Amino acid sequence: MQLATSQLKIEPMGPVLGARVHGLDLSKPYGEEQKRELREAFARYLVLCVPGQDLEYDDQVRFAAVFGKADEKKLSPDEKGQGKARERGVMYVTNIRENGKQVGSLPDGEMQFHSDGSHRDIPYRATTLWAIHVPSRGGETKFANLYTAYDTLPEATKRRIEGKQCKFIYQVDATFREQTREDDPSLSNAVHPLVKVHPDTGRKSLYLSRLMTRYIIGMDRAESEVLLNELFDHAEKPEFVYAHPWKPKDIVIWDNRCTNHARNDFPASEVRQLRRITVSEPGDMSKGGGY
Repeated sequence: MQLATSQLKIEPMGPVLGARVHGLDLSKPYGEEQKRELREAFARYLVLCVPGQDLEYDDQVRFAAVFGKADEKKLSPDEKGQGKARERGVMYVTNIRENGKQVGSLPDGEMQFHSDGSHRDIPYRATTLWAIHVPSRGGETKFANLYTAYDTLPEATKRRIEGKQCKFIYQVDATFREQTREDDPSLSNAVHPLVKVHPDTGRKSLYLSRLMTRYIIGMDRAESEVLLNELFDHAEKPEFVYAHPWKPKDIVIWDNRCTNHARNDFPASEVRQLRRITVSEPGDMSKGGGY
């Protein structure tokens, strides 16, 4: 079913989350009514895809800014991403290598479910990705609905986890849990509630991920490990997940506050390149943004 709005056509991508937005050229100015509709669709669908967009860097920044504070930073040497970017909020996710060295971040293969910036005190509110090159197969980004994951928990489990907090730790560019050394004091880490209330919708969601959540604070570590693995498995159930098959010129934005995302493997011989600009909370840009 397609849902028509006054300006845009919103087409759900799957039963659990996600929608395509038609009738919008992000390289041209768009008004407050269209921005309002985008924000409403984002709150409802959690993940939005605007296909077929020819975007310069500034166009993507303008789109990200509809949803919060765009973490903009001019990149070099060019707008197509042939250069590694470590600046906060902006990176190129790519397996391109020059002289044997990667020029972007998170280059190869599968990546476990996570929420961007959850290892920071203030995580990212949202993330945008614009597809430059995509492989002929694989490389899909999977999105998991953490509202639904929470809603479908047994009531006893909801009571058990209410008020609990978790430690999040992450090694930059790690794609699997085992690549992060929990005992490394130099790694970025933070504490967040295991259950969060979304500030825009008022809905509860799980807030944890296999890649970055290490343990439940105040709980026996063995007990914590068992419970977390049960929750990881639950949050990653196929019925809670939509896998986005990328096409060149897709731009996708997702809500890091109520979704996790992961990546499917893809042929190492093919190029995958996407430009990422994150969205932070307007009031606090010093630590990466988010809630």
